[in-house]
Amino acid sequence: MQYHWLHKNINNNKLIVFFGGWSFDFRPFECLESNNYDVLMFYDYNNLEIPSKIPDYEEKILITWSMGVFIAYYLKDKLPEFNRKIAINGTPYPVDNERGIPFRTFDLTLKHAQTGLKQKFYENVFANEEFLKKYLKTPVERTIQNRVEELNALNTLIKNTPVTYDGKFYDRAIVSNNDKIIPFKNQMNMWQNLAKVIDCGHFPFYNYKSWDEICN
Repeated sequence: MQYHWLHKNINNNKLIVFFGGWSFDFRPFECLESNNYDVLMFYDYNNLEIPSKIPDYEEKILITWSMGVFIAYYLKDKLPEFNRKIAINGTPYPVDNERGIPFRTFDLTLKHAQTGLKQKFYENVFANEEFLKKYLKTPVERTIQNRVEELNALNTLIKNTPVTYDGKFYDRAIVSNNDKIIPFKNQMNMWQNLAKVIDCGHFPFYNYKSWDEICN
């Protein structure tokens, strides 16, 4: 796992810990401002060793996205207490026909990861061509091989990790109604009354100006 401070101000007493999704790094998130929060991002799940101690703040918020929703829940016993925990377009059941990515979809992504990461995967991640073009101006810096290896590592982890969600970890979920990666219906099956539905694709962050908006 890797980490990156998206925002760090010596005077802030509020922290967002953000777990990103598979194949991403910090670059596409640098466009988001942060007025009241320092933002520490974790990504690259080729291994699950947390590379940096999460510092203590008066208020700590956990935001997880896509595969990061599962990873943070998997690592929950190694994480500090948070005042709030928000899941975005993901579930603790990452590959599941009713509550996550359908098995067939995941298997096809795994099989064609090498070619899909060159363009097709990201065409499905973003809601429209405008957002895709915005991403292509600041794309991830990780190699395709590194991202393929990450997906294989995740596949092994998921197959060897029976998940039983406690129903209490996440306080709120943001669900996009046009998600082409994790079906909207499956996410709603998982989150039900915890879900706030937004009009977007799997990557909703270009809909926001700041991390403060996401928290509020």
